[in-house]
Amino acid sequence: MNEAKKLIGCNRRSIEVAGMLLTDVCYGVADACGWWRDPSTGERIERNKGELIALMHSELSECLEGVRKDCADDKLPHRKMEEVELADAVIRIFDYAGGFGLNLGEAIIEKLAFNVDRHDHQPAARAAAGGKKF
Repeated sequence: MNEAKKLIGCNRRSIEVAGMLLTDVCYGVADACGWWRDPSTGERIERNKGELIALMHSELSECLEGVRKDCADDKLPHRKMEEVELADAVIRIFDYAGGFGLNLGEAIIEKLAFNVDRHDHQPAARAAAGGKKF
């Protein structure tokens, strides 16, 4: 557990910066491509959170299909579908964060640190009857 905490602590600033960069780029590209704008007026629109979360979920479902079929991506055929759909999910997640002002870098750091000390994440708890197997 100390190794995990050390990894988080030593990389805290890098995670914060990576979160900010991914948010800025993913949201910025989506906004520049018009996804956060009314196509007729160019005015900013409020996007439906439920719809955006469903789109994140759809990328993960496509990733699962890529794993099931063990196939290359149809748009980036030099990459596995699994890899590309995970990238799509991350892009959608960071776009959402940018659109709604969420700080995923800091949230990731806090959640990693919390998970290190969770009783139900410890090897003994996972090995016990009723423990989390995956």
